[in-house]
Amino acid sequence: MSTSEGTPRGAGGVPAPTQHVPTIDPRPDDAHKGSVGRVAIVAGSRGMSGAACLAGLGALRGGAGLVRVLVPTSAQRIVASSDPCLMTVPLPESDAGLLSPDGLPAALEDTITWADVLALGPGLGQSPRTAEAVQWVLSAFNGPMVIDADGLNNIASLGPGAWGARRGRATVLTPHPGEAARLRKALGLSKLRSMDDETRLRIAHELASATQTVVLLKGHRTVVCTATQTYINETGNPGMATGGMGDVLTGLLAALVGQGLGPFEAACVAAHCHGAAGDLCAKRIGPIGFLARDVAEALPAALAQVYGGRLGFR
Repeated sequence: MSTSEGTPRGAGGVPAPTQHVPTIDPRPDDAHKGSVGRVAIVAGSRGMSGAACLAGLGALRGGAGLVRVLVPTSAQRIVASSDPCLMTVPLPESDAGLLSPDGLPAALEDTITWADVLALGPGLGQSPRTAEAVQWVLSAFNGPMVIDADGLNNIASLGPGAWGARRGRATVLTPHPGEAARLRKALGLSKLRSMDDETRLRIAHELASATQTVVLLKGHRTVVCTATQTYINETGNPGMATGGMGDVLTGLLAALVGQGLGPFEAACVAAHCHGAAGDLCAKRIGPIGFLARDVAEALPAALAQVYGGRLGFR
């Protein structure tokens, strides 16, 4: 699936895209919850606990063995009651209920060493102090990270130097076009307005190259890029244009990374299966009106439909 030096390139030197979705090896018979992905999710704020809940649900339905959701203290009870399969940890918060850096190292000390992968951002909200907390997490966690939503927005407010902490560490960014534009502005990249496939590939490819990350640019025909690889997704439908879908995708992507997929491969599989789950919902429920939690609940069926026995389904 990798793009070689001889692979044709399009405008701006972007590698030619593929629609091929990587396969996943079946789980061994002796798999257990500690061996198939310990996922940590730092998310939520007062009034935005739903984003943390949906990201956690996406990780569970994506096959993660253990999911720990870390949220500002005032949101913990809501997240804990959303699903008994989620573990929760309270984090320090500001008077506004946003993540605070005060006391954060102690609150995250165990998780930093426990987690196989850490997802950051859904529902965090934005403030200078929250950006400071996000910067600390970027530096402190050495493993793979998935960064979404207000994780990206807070990083954009820190300027181009924020990415230094993740150099050489596996990182996937999952912006929608608005978040991508803010990141590009912070990095000094030119504004690109068109949303045709060629431009979307360029947007994601330039961002991936500048940050040395994998970029999953959400939207119709989601694009996944590294500096040398590109993928265009073909699943999904307009009924998925509703709140919380990206949070579910973040959890699913983190679960796939936690189960051993490489960041680029995990991003391709996540985009494909998230869209396939949305397509199942459109057929079963109707073309509009299905919810992000419906898509999360359809993920196991989407994975089974797409991969069959290769995912270990009998």
